[in-house]
Amino acid sequence: MTNADIKPVQNPQIIFREEFDDWAILFDPDTGEAYGLNPTGAWVWKLLDGKNSIEEICESIRGAFSDVPAGSPAEITTFIDELVEKGFAGQDVTPHGTG
Repeated sequence: MTNADIKPVQNPQIIFREEFDDWAILFDPDTGEAYGLNPTGAWVWKLLDGKNSIEEICESIRGAFSDVPAGSPAEITTFIDELVEKGFAGQDVTPHGTG
């Protein structure tokens, strides 16, 4: 499975609140857990719609932000994995040739 096959999706129960300067907070009303997002994290969150692969999310970030480090795809994958682990997001896996 590659990053082109994984299309992360937001947990619809999670509340997304944008703060100042593009920072944001995710809040799970069931657990009371909150998670702070920097501007890049908030950008990623908005793209977790089940339509964008991790690869496409990385491309979007490279287009939107300057000075994106070469290791950003791995960091973005780790960030999304953390969101999944905490229950804020899930991963929709599309078989090759169907998505």
